[in-house]
Formats: sequence, structure tokens, C-alpha cells
Amino acid sequence: MKLITERIEGSELEFICEDTEGKPKAYFIQGPFLQAEKKNRNGRIYKNETIIREVERYGLEKIEKNQALGELDHPPTPTVNLDRVSHIITNLNMDGDNAIGKAKLIDTPTGKIAMALLDAGIQLGVSSRGVGSLKGDVVNDDYRLLAVDIVAEPSAPEAYVEGILEGKEYILEGSQIVERAVEEMEKELKMNGSKHIAETLQQFLTHIRGNI
Repeated sequence: MKLITERIEGSELEFICEDTEGKPKAYFIQGPFLQAEKKNRNGRIYKNETIIREVERYGLEKIEKNQALGELDHPPTPTVNLDRVSHIITNLNMDGDNAIGKAKLIDTPTGKIAMALLDAGIQLGVSSRGVGSLKGDVVNDDYRLLAVDIVAEPSAPEAYVEGILEGKEYILEGSQIVERAVEEMEKELKMNGSKHIAETLQQFLTHIRGNI
């Protein structure tokens, strides 16, 4: 599986600032966080049943446990880094082919940066982060939603991220996402020569079968 990111245009989102008397202002982002059954800017399509399943799972495993954290801009890995957390998702539900979410900015260093950007009138967007594989332009059923991050809203379509970090592969080990040892396998083959190819491949396949 590869790390996949998908941006939602900021024009489709609603940014809410609630000015509560005697308390700091509360900032929220609301709108479509994931979209199914339509080709996105990265040329990929998510099936409706895949998004429904992941919204339900993410709600049970993360939102209900108050652990649905997101970052300001994407990290290069599937892991949510606590020192970069800027918001927490409070709701995520399906509406047709869209997963409509609501996230609250929190009082962390990156959360404060996002608040300041919104106060300055800068348009932001959200981008889902997950792992999965592709069949053509369709995201397979093994897709797993990991987080929804806040990202800058680029002015041109070409500025949107490609989405898949081609150099890395990931597998599920229980509930953990870990990097697959593709590079290690390639190095082993180069070092040991052709006579060890079968043995190296067998070890690699055994590792995968034991973790999926």
C-alpha cells in the first residue's frame, strides 16, 4: 500500500469563528473531507462503499475516543506527529457520496498558526491522508483513512500534490501502519546475486503474509 493524499478545495469548506463572551474565539472547519464516485484532481476515484466503511471505522476508532487528530500540512509518513497537531475532528458523516466533517482548531503552536492565517483572510483547504493500493485510477478496498490535515489552498490546479509518495510502501501490522522493507529487499538482491533471489523473495513474501 502507498501513502495517498487528496485535497478538497477550500471553496467547498466553511470556516467558522465563534466569539464566545469571556472565552477565546473557537475556530472550526466544516465541509466535505472526502469524496467518492468522482475523479478528483489527482485522477483517482474512491468507491462509495470504501468511503462509507472508512468513515464508520474512523468514527469508532478515532472520533469517539477523542483521538481524531490532524496536522497543519502533510507529513511525509502515515504517522500523526503530536508536535504538529493543529486540530481535532469532532464529526464525520456521509451525505450522499461526500463525507462531511467538522474539525476544531486547538490551542497548539500549529493550531495558532492556522487561526492566524484564517484571521488574515488566507484560504486554507483540507486533505485526507491514508494508505491503500490502486487498480488503474480506482482506489482499492484496502484503503485506510489515517487523518485529515489542513493544507494551503494552491491557486493553480498544477499546484496540487501528486498524492502518492512513490518511494515508500506500507503494510498493516495489527492496527499499526509500518513501512514495508522494499528497499531492504532490493539491496539484499544486489548484494547476494541471483542465486539468493528465490530465498530473499520467499522471506519477503513470508513477512507480508504474516502482517496482512
